Amino acid sequence: MSRRTPILVSLLACLAALILPAIAGAAPAPAENIGLHVGQLRGGKATILSRVPVRGVISPFVAGERVDLLFFRNGRQVGTETVQVRKGPGSKGKFDTRFLVRRGGRFAVQAVHEASAGQQGAASKREKFGVSFPGIGGGQCGKVVRGFKRGLSKLGYVPGGGSCMSDRAERAVLAYRKVNGKGRNQHAGKGIVKRVFAGKGKFNARHKGVGEHVEVSISKQVLVFVNKKGRPVETYHVSTGKSSTPTVTGRFEVYRREPGTNSHGMVHSSYFVGGYAIHGYPSVPATYPASHGCVRVPIPDALHIYEKISFGEPVFVY
Repeated sequence: MSRRTPILVSLLACLAALILPAIAGAAPAPAENIGLHVGQLRGGKATILSRVPVRGVISPFVAGERVDLLFFRNGRQVGTETVQVRKGPGSKGKFDTRFLVRRGGRFAVQAVHEASAGQQGAASKREKFGVSFPGIGGGQCGKVVRGFKRGLSKLGYVPGGGSCMSDRAERAVLAYRKVNGKGRNQHAGKGIVKRVFAGKGKFNARHKGVGEHVEVSISKQVLVFVNKKGRPVETYHVSTGKSSTPTVTGRFEVYRREPGTNSHGMVHSSYFVGGYAIHGYPSVPATYPASHGCVRVPIPDALHIYEKISFGEPVFVY
């Protein structure tokens, strides 16, 4: 071997080092780390129906790269969003999005960068957070109230529309409390709001499989319209007969309907046996049965209930 051979080999190696990257492309930049931050949390929790900001950085910044944000609820992945990496401070790249919290549970988010021609792969740790639920009182308004009322409607209560807690919505809360054995008032505490958003607390009809009918639960003091599938579609707060004049129990059918107000102050009456009727009345106590045997409903609900009850409608009282 001549003395020129090592020099020639060295020159060829240097030439290859210059030419091959141009042919094959530069080596991917290392993704040294990905940092992630979930904002607007109080005590590690986001408020239900809030839009939680998710921000992150990846180092170093490489133009054109993307990051996948993985969202988890109670340990299961529930969604993915791909976001563009933008130029951040110094040599870092940055990315962000907002996550709408629709349900309760334990949430987590993780940022993942899949290896590409421009940058190596990397992943952040999972950032975890819970969900908080506010109590809702009369007159309150907002998106949480709207979502709460929507949840009540799905469970078969009648809170009405809009984003404010109206008198009608408060009566729906009272009916919910009665069905679920809670204190009989019109305030939706944090626990009730959480249960409603979770889809819990509907009335369990006793007489399923008999078609559309009305059920009156004396123990719970509610009147419920039940559909053909045995599901509650409308649940109302009522007051039945006091101990000295109890409401009769059994299976009945509406045999007489009387609109308007009669001489006894009964409003929009639907009679189901003898002189016993479902009717509106000014006094419908929340905490005790007070009628002379009839099923009293609040005056603001009386016309709708009257119009919904058909002649011959089965009525189960128990």
